Amino acid sequence: MHLKIGIESQVCLLNSIALISNAHANAVLVSGSHGGLSAAEFVVAVSEKPRCVFFNDAGGGKDDAGSVALGILQNNGVPCACYSHMSARIGEAEDGLENGIITGVNLLAKALGIQINMAVKEAVELIVI
Repeated sequence: MHLKIGIESQVCLLNSIALISNAHANAVLVSGSHGGLSAAEFVVAVSEKPRCVFFNDAGGGKDDAGSVALGILQNNGVPCACYSHMSARIGEAEDGLENGIITGVNLLAKALGIQINMAVKEAVELIVI
């Protein structure tokens, strides 16, 4: 699903980050996927990077496996934030946008003004408006 906000800004909802492509260059992506290693690898693999990516934290997991994308994408120049699995359903990007509450941010996302406990919708509005 693609939502246009403003003239040049684009928000894309991807239930699965596996659907990312170069067509999402400079878009703000809200994904229903966990923020684990495999999810981060999909973002790293595209040559044209998104402006920012939001993932579900999937409850953390062993060694915070559900949010390791934060560091991986930081190292690849992509702002990234994770939202709580208790605030939005895993695998449902629209629920993440509408109800997600941020639980983790990388330094690039923090520089955009995204903060822990912020609503995903509020964070997206910071970036696209």
